[in-house]
Order: sequence, then C-alpha cells, then structure tokens
Amino acid sequence: MKIKKANLNFDIEPFKMPLGFKGGYLSGAWQSIVCVETESNYAIGMGTQSVLWSDAGVFTSHSEAGGNSIMFAVTEYAAKLLQGREIDNPISAQESILDEVHFYAQKITGRNNLRKTFTLNALVALDNALWVLYAKETGKKDFYGMIPVEYREPLKYKHPLVACIPLMSYAVPMEDIGKAINDGFFTLKIKIGSDPDKDGDREKMLKWDMERIKSIHGRFGEIPTEYTENGKLPYYFDANGRYDSKERLMRLIDFIDKIGALDRVIIMEEPFPEELEADVSDFPVRIVADESAHTQEDTLKRSQMGYRGVALKPIAKTLSMTLKILSEAEKRGMDYFCADLTVTPPLLEWNKNVACRLKPLPGLKIPVVESNGHQHYRDWDKLISRHPFPEAGWTSPVNGIFSLDADFYGKNGGIFDVSPYYEKQVRI
Repeated sequence: MKIKKANLNFDIEPFKMPLGFKGGYLSGAWQSIVCVETESNYAIGMGTQSVLWSDAGVFTSHSEAGGNSIMFAVTEYAAKLLQGREIDNPISAQESILDEVHFYAQKITGRNNLRKTFTLNALVALDNALWVLYAKETGKKDFYGMIPVEYREPLKYKHPLVACIPLMSYAVPMEDIGKAINDGFFTLKIKIGSDPDKDGDREKMLKWDMERIKSIHGRFGEIPTEYTENGKLPYYFDANGRYDSKERLMRLIDFIDKIGALDRVIIMEEPFPEELEADVSDFPVRIVADESAHTQEDTLKRSQMGYRGVALKPIAKTLSMTLKILSEAEKRGMDYFCADLTVTPPLLEWNKNVACRLKPLPGLKIPVVESNGHQHYRDWDKLISRHPFPEAGWTSPVNGIFSLDADFYGKNGGIFDVSPYYEKQVRI
C-alpha cells in the first residue's frame, strides 16, 4: 500500500495529581493522534507520550512541555518519511525508517546515547494507524487475523477474563490501596525507588522502599484472592532502574523475605539502570525487563543475563516491535504480560487485545493487563466517552476484572473504529 498523506495533532490530558516514578513527577500526558491515507482508505492511530519513562535524561534536561514537544516532533518526522512510500505491512515499514528516525531523535535531543524506547514511544500513534490501514487494505476483519502468521503462536489463547492491574505510585495513600483491593483489584503494582528528600541518596531510597512494602504487607497481606495458585495477593514491584547495585537490591529482597512476603512477589521489574549489565539469575524472585528491552535483540540479551520475563508494551513501544519482542521471549522461555503507560481508554484496547491472547504468568490463574489511567487522568469519564464503544461492558473492569465476551472479540475492542472527536482532530 502506498502512503499518500499523513496528518498529526495532539491533546494534553492533565492528571489529578502529579504521577511519581523514576524519582520524577508528571503533571499529565500528551496524546498524539496520527491519520494516514492511501488512495482508497484512511486510518487514525493514537499514542500516549511519556518522556520520563522512555528516557529520564531527556525529561530532566527540558521542561515537561519541552520534552513532550521534542517527542511529538519525532512522530511528525517519521510520518513525513513514510509519505509517498510503498509499504508491505507495518512491521516492514517500521524497519525501513527506525534507524533514520532514531538518528533524528538523537540529533534534536542532543543525546547520542538516547534510549531507543524514546523513539519507539514516539512511533506508537503512527504504528497503530498503519495497522488499522493495513487491515482495511488487506480485508482483515480481526486483530488475530491481521497478525503475520510467524508471530501468532504466543497469541493463540482467547481468555474470557483478564485481570486489571492498578498502579500504586509513590504518592498513593494506604486508603486508596485498600479501596482498590476492596474493589476487586488483586494484583498490586507498587512503584519503588523513591527519592524522598530529592537528594539522590540511595540509602534513603532503600529505607523508604522497605517501609512502604512493610506497611502494605502488614495492612493487606492476609487478604485472600481466588485468582492465584496460593490464594494470596501477589506483589509486582517496579523500580524503573533506580537500584544501583545487586547488593542494595538483595538487601531489599532479604527484607521482603524477613517480613514474610517473598512468596507474594511475582515480578521485580527493571531494578537496575540499563547500563548496569548485571547477571540477575541468582535472585530468588522473577526479575523482568521493561524499558531496557527496547527490541528483540535487547530481549535476547536480557534473557542471557538471567532476566526471566519481559513487560510487553504495544502501547509504548509499538505493536510492531512488541510482536518481535514477544516472539523472542517465547523462544527463550521467558514469561510475559502487558504493562501500561497510563494510556487512554481507546489505547488500552490495544493492550487488552494482546493480553487476552497470552498465557497467564506462573502463579496466576488468569492473564493480566496493567491499566492505571482511571487512577490518574483528571477527566477519565470524558476520555471514556471518546471510546468508540463507551457503553460496552468490556471497556471498564468490574471487581477488578475485564470480562471479554463475544462482543469484545467481535469488535476487537474497537481498535478498528475511532470516535468523531479524534477524527475531527486530524481529518482535513
């Protein structure tokens, strides 16, 4: 298919309160919107930008708006590169431009060591638009059917239930954690690695993390759940690369063991900065890669370093790259699940379309998908109204669970549809 035209726009959606991780805070998120056209079809894709998550160095070097504007410029550059080009499918299209787009991103950020996840985050809206356009051009009617055959094997399931994982960031009070559990959310994703006094002191960070985990376990650790093999609430810790040594992380893990919570830890995600290439095979918990697994090559490397799993983020690293990462993880016997980037309801459906087709994590009876937008966006109800099927029962979790019935699978979660609001932003 030949890309005749591309157009872009963005919204800025504020958060209820600053969202803290990686030692920093976000006040909201830019939502990029891309429309691509051929002679006979058009498609619209969306993406949520996170400069802090994708490259904290860019975030700290600019104002929040400045970093977001740079990422949006990368999106526009990529879209313009494809104008006039003949492409076979979204995966080959991304392969044809990724190096050039990343070089451009390095240039405008002034960072030769720019993390590739920054560039991939900038490509999500374009990639989603290309997948929808590809489905239209080839007559594909469903998500699974549009996936190339060589990437389908890990996506062979069709689960009716997917658990929703909320995010417990630094600032979330115990009362809100308790409310989430009472509402049926049984897997807690807990951000660790806080910089409590904003002085970079890692010992203070470790002490803060220990107290946070002890408080959570002490208050909620005895609550049962029917969705785990051991009947206990599982803990998912995300450090976003804040730990600086194996010794310091082992001290945290020893503390978790001491308070009787080690058997609850299903995931310890991205504990070290990417450049700290430590072997993690000797840790007694499942160490999982997230932002360090930019590509399938990185996934292989992390597997060789002892990482036992990888967080899949089609909504942050593009579906095209996620399929390659998933394929490599499957070959290496790694575990996997879908993690969030605080995305909007229409984008969440891309994650759900992947999550519902994956095997569950060991110890869990059903697959999971992280979704924390409802916790953080100030205008979540407005964003729900912009979902192409806002009244559908599968758009929101009930008792912490997404129920995905025949209507969800028949409509593919609405990923091939778009609300009039977003269409008006980019259709000229």
